[in-house]
Amino acid sequence: MSNLWQNYRLAFLALIGLGVILSLSAYVVPEEEQVVIVRTGEPVGTVNTPGGTTQPGLYLRVPFIDSVRRIEKRLLDLEMTDEEVLSNDQQRLLVNAYARFRIVDPIRMVERAGTTDGVRNALEPILNSAVRQELGRRTFQAMLTAERGSALANVRTNLDREARQYGAEVIDVKIKRTDLPDAPLQSAFRRMESDREREARTIRAAGQRDAVVIRAEADAEAARTYADAFGKDPEFYDFYRAMKSYDATFTPGEGRGESSIILSPDNEYLRQFRGGR
Repeated sequence: MSNLWQNYRLAFLALIGLGVILSLSAYVVPEEEQVVIVRTGEPVGTVNTPGGTTQPGLYLRVPFIDSVRRIEKRLLDLEMTDEEVLSNDQQRLLVNAYARFRIVDPIRMVERAGTTDGVRNALEPILNSAVRQELGRRTFQAMLTAERGSALANVRTNLDREARQYGAEVIDVKIKRTDLPDAPLQSAFRRMESDREREARTIRAAGQRDAVVIRAEADAEAARTYADAFGKDPEFYDFYRAMKSYDATFTPGEGRGESSIILSPDNEYLRQFRGGR
C-alpha cells in the first residue's frame, strides 16, 4: 500500500484537487429556479430564464470568481398591509389587497433590486398608492359591483408598469378584504342600536296609550253596566259598596301589618252590620 501511494501520490493528489475544484464549480439548477451568474459584481450569464436557451440541469462556474444568484421562477406574492382608503362618497374603508408577480428579467432584477425581497420592498408602497387612488375615485357601493374588477385592472396595469423597472411582471391584483375601520364600525353599531331603542320606545309608548284608551273604555262600559244593574235596586248597590269597603279595610294583606281599628258600634260606617239601620 505504501508503494502504491509512493508511486501514484501525485495522481491521487490531482484527483482530490480535481474533485474539490469540481465541487466548487458545479451547481444544479432545478426546474422552479432561474440563475444569474455574477462575476466581480456584474451579471455575465443566466440559466433557465423565461424565453432563454438554457434548461435546468448541471452547470459549471469559475470557482471563487463567479457567484450564483438563485431566483424563484414560480409566481410570487406581494402582500399589502391594511390600508385606510377614503372612497368617493367619503366612506372610510380598511382595504387589504395582494398581487401576484414573477421575475421575467433576472439580470435587471439583480441590477435594480438585488433579490426578490428587494422587489417586494420596492413594489409594496406602489401597490398601496395605486389601490388608494383607484378606490378613492369610486363610491363604496361601486366597489361591490363589477366596477371593482375594472378598478383592480387599472391597479394591475399601473403596478406592472413600475414592476418592469425591476425585471418583474405583475400577473394579477386582488382584494382580500374590505371592511369599515373599527371606530366607524362601532359608531355605526351604536347608531343602529340607538335607532332600535328609539323605535322600541315609540312602540311601547303607543302600546301604553292604546292600553289606557282600552282600559278607560272598559271602565266606562263597566260603570254603565254597574249603573244599570244597581239602579234597579239602590239598597243592594249600597250593600255592595259597603261590602267592598269592608273587604278593603279589614282583610289582612301584604304590607298592611297588624294594625287595629277601634270604632263605636253606633258608627255610621258599620251600619250594614246592624242590618242597614
